[in-house]
Amino acid sequence: MNQKNSKPVVSANPLAAIFKGNTGIIAVLVIMCVIVSLATDKFLTPNNLISVLRQISINTYIALGMTLIIILGHIDLSVGAIVAMSGTLTVGFAVNQGMPVGVAIVLGLILGTLAGLVSGSIVAVFRVPAFIITMAMMNVCSGIAYVYSGGQSTRITDSFFVSIGTGYFLNVIPLPVVYMVVLIAVFSFVLGKTRFGTYVYAIGGNREAARLSGVPIKKVEIIVFTLSGLLSAFAGLVLCSRMYSGQPSVGDGYELDAIAACVLGGTSMSGGKGHISGTVFGAMVIGIISNGLNLIGVSSYWQLIVKGLIIACAVLLDAQKGRLTLMKKKKAA
Repeated sequence: MNQKNSKPVVSANPLAAIFKGNTGIIAVLVIMCVIVSLATDKFLTPNNLISVLRQISINTYIALGMTLIIILGHIDLSVGAIVAMSGTLTVGFAVNQGMPVGVAIVLGLILGTLAGLVSGSIVAVFRVPAFIITMAMMNVCSGIAYVYSGGQSTRITDSFFVSIGTGYFLNVIPLPVVYMVVLIAVFSFVLGKTRFGTYVYAIGGNREAARLSGVPIKKVEIIVFTLSGLLSAFAGLVLCSRMYSGQPSVGDGYELDAIAACVLGGTSMSGGKGHISGTVFGAMVIGIISNGLNLIGVSSYWQLIVKGLIIACAVLLDAQKGRLTLMKKKKAA
């Protein structure tokens, strides 16, 4: 099988392996922290650091699923719309339809998961480019959110629902951060220690070789897109809980942040290479950039430009590394 894929290096010291495999992005993270802390004395305050962690957590949920999709060699543009749809419908079911909050939450998660399942099934069975089908799904999910809500936000004050995104563990750690840590651990294990994770890398590294080796490609693709839909729906639930409302426009641009976190963390857009730890560091960089620009007073419109340039630079660096690797292989041969 083609050795293009790049699973995390197994080490006696997992923490050392994480830092060794992410030296570049960690260096960028440290530099960004220094720059922002010099630009404003508000950055290192406890309240702001907690705010950064909350902001990072939402992007991380989505980026975990996006990492698996990009390693497969695909991309998912529907994640932001699923965030908006699931959150808006969950709040609407509880407030407008009078459903029990627990039932509304389950239905919202199911609908987001179903959106991912449909996209994955079409991509896997009909071999439609993921870029196209997820763009279509993005419009469908966004349309559902706007049609259902009439373009208006719906406020919710249920204490249980609100506590999902605003509560604390041991009165210290925000619950969204706890969810993030748990999900990072789960997906790190799945991608690095299971047969399913091996299949994901194999398909992204060389699809034909994976097929000849008996890898269930369609099944893996469907599962990965379904997981992405579930994670996006969960992100929508937590986000709406934090905002005390369901808003159909809330997911705008979230796919951009998730992709940026992945490519900054070393996940190759050509597939077969990437790891969860890199994505987490990438999400941290994106979160610190957004937070720092907000503290400095930079317009959100300029933030979009900065994030776009970051993605472009990361993809160019990834392409350059790919060319250098290919040249080294040719010289060695």
